[in-house]
Amino acid sequence: MIRICIPCRDEDRTIGVLLWKIREVMLGMGRDFHVYVLDDASTDGTRARLDRYRQVLPLTILSESRPIGYGRALEKLLKCAAGETRYPKRDAIVTMQADFTEHPTGLRVLVRTFEGGTDIVACESGEESANQPWTVRLARRLGRVALGPSSGDDSGIDSLLGFRAYRAVVVRKALRAAAGRPLITTDGWAANAELMKVLAPFARRIAHVPLGLRYDIRWRGTRVRIVRTLRQILRVRKVAPLEPEGHGAV
Repeated sequence: MIRICIPCRDEDRTIGVLLWKIREVMLGMGRDFHVYVLDDASTDGTRARLDRYRQVLPLTILSESRPIGYGRALEKLLKCAAGETRYPKRDAIVTMQADFTEHPTGLRVLVRTFEGGTDIVACESGEESANQPWTVRLARRLGRVALGPSSGDDSGIDSLLGFRAYRAVVVRKALRAAAGRPLITTDGWAANAELMKVLAPFARRIAHVPLGLRYDIRWRGTRVRIVRTLRQILRVRKVAPLEPEGHGAV
């Protein structure tokens, strides 16, 4: 089972198209899948659009009455997906954004790599898109410097990108080791880097694939705030990795 987690806030112009494309890709691959979306107190038509898709694909909708931010939304989705799996050593939990910068066609290479025996499949640093907004380009360059070495075990991994596949048992073991403490304490891109840092010790094999962000399909402006983003990323450097119980992650 491929369990796809999508934090979402005010994405009524993209979430419907994204869900339909996910359905198309997953049916084409012949894989069982379930989609989890957290509506983070959207003020547009996001919730109404989500409700329309309940009948056409396996979809769980979580809702917040007040915004909780990307990091907390991501952790809630991970807990939900990991808690529902019956086969944690086989199921994948995929995380992706709702704004279409992470295109669903990338699911094919993520899932294939995961099925090859990888516990975490992350994206590698790629060439910057010509359509990438200057604020995003600058924030990413400064963010990589602020973050320092990759939080994963491979220097090719771009820890700021959140389009990844995790083996469900890795998430479960990290949650157990956290003993009720949050896995993610930061927000935005920093939350992706922090999640990699805390989950990596529980994975026996981490791989990366050449999937970057796409800006050729855009429906809204970027929400990146450079200074705030850098402050969050600097906090990740102080996060202590969780300690696995015993030897071997899976």
